[in-house]
Amino acid sequence: MLGCIRQEILSGVRSHDQFQKLRDHLRAFPDEVLQTKDYEQAAEFFNACRQQGIQGSNTDFLICAAAANRGYAIFTTDRDFQQFQSTLGVTLFSR
Repeated sequence: MLGCIRQEILSGVRSHDQFQKLRDHLRAFPDEVLQTKDYEQAAEFFNACRQQGIQGSNTDFLICAAAANRGYAIFTTDRDFQQFQSTLGVTLFSR
């Protein structure tokens, strides 16, 4: 799991007890170590999408880059990733 994904999942949890329970469950998934090439690829993805008029967050492009560099599919319900897929060729997990 990427640390930024862990942060997104845990952000906004209302009660401290729920936060701790979710945090503890997520600890079963180790953090993927990101490399310089992941950040560079994320910037390239940002620029490529921007040229196509597609907006996204730095975190979204970092997720795309980490997945692309490792051959992973992205598991998401965020429709923005469908737009990224058309430009970047990232793979989305399908059921």
